[in-house]
Amino acid sequence: MSCDNETVSEHEKQPLVSFGVIADIQYADIPDGRSFLGVPRYYRHSLLVLQRAVQHWNEREVKFVINFGDTIDGFCPKEHSLTAIQRVINEFGAFDGPVYHMIGNHCLYNLPREKLLPLLNIASHGGHAYYDFSPIPEVRFVVLDGYDISAIGWPEDHPNAIKAVNFLRERNPNSDKNSPNGLVRLERRFLMFNGAVGKEQMEWLDNILEDATKLNQKVVICCHLPLDHGATSIESLLWNYDEVMEVIHRYKCVKVCLAGHDHKGGHSVDSYGVHHRVLEAALECPAGTNAFASIDIFLDSLLLSGTDRMESQEMVFHS
Repeated sequence: MSCDNETVSEHEKQPLVSFGVIADIQYADIPDGRSFLGVPRYYRHSLLVLQRAVQHWNEREVKFVINFGDTIDGFCPKEHSLTAIQRVINEFGAFDGPVYHMIGNHCLYNLPREKLLPLLNIASHGGHAYYDFSPIPEVRFVVLDGYDISAIGWPEDHPNAIKAVNFLRERNPNSDKNSPNGLVRLERRFLMFNGAVGKEQMEWLDNILEDATKLNQKVVICCHLPLDHGATSIESLLWNYDEVMEVIHRYKCVKVCLAGHDHKGGHSVDSYGVHHRVLEAALECPAGTNAFASIDIFLDSLLLSGTDRMESQEMVFHS
């Protein structure tokens, strides 16, 4: 990443807050494999990526860490799911500060919400996994539950699971609901490994952003699923990303939306000036390479300092 002299002098200022990020670790104690598109996946090595990330964050003295979900992989043998996730959580435990987790589809393939949320220290209300926190008064982080309405993770008879199954049945005619065959353009997001934000969470988000506006806070939205098709493949989008962004765009406080899920990463700036950054996956790092970052938030920008496969990037806030 090249910086001009003006940018460098700007970043000699102290950041408001610094934190670490990692996405899609998808650890499993199994041999390396490939995605359905043939991309290599390094299930055991991802744990080493996390170990190096924790060491880096401790050396940088970042204030906290956010894990963007898919902590363990769907191919993890179910009888080993608890052991696998505990191994990853133990590695995060070596970080000298709080770690904030979110859930992804691979987490939910392994464990139901009632087991998963306590393990990840997500304070749950009714099994939901959305929350917010302010590490400093000037900045608020909002963590969305992108699998609020989902065909995975809830009991089959749960209203949110029934809603999701009916939703998919109406929009995806394939017998395999993870197949986008025949779906065109933005319809290709209607796949079972994605999900939606429900009505109650949407109202909560609206209230949080209204409160953040009153407090003159800068807001960073975090979700496992991306919220803008300019930053990701269509097949990775939140089902109702457009409705969520309609709420977000009512307010000027949201500066950046961070996500995982689409392993190759990406960046876009939407028509309202909100940055969307999808983080590259730890799972796809060959031996000795990394994908994690430290992020500094300044008054007017966010600076992501990535390692190896995670690209560094400066995101200047829209005024």
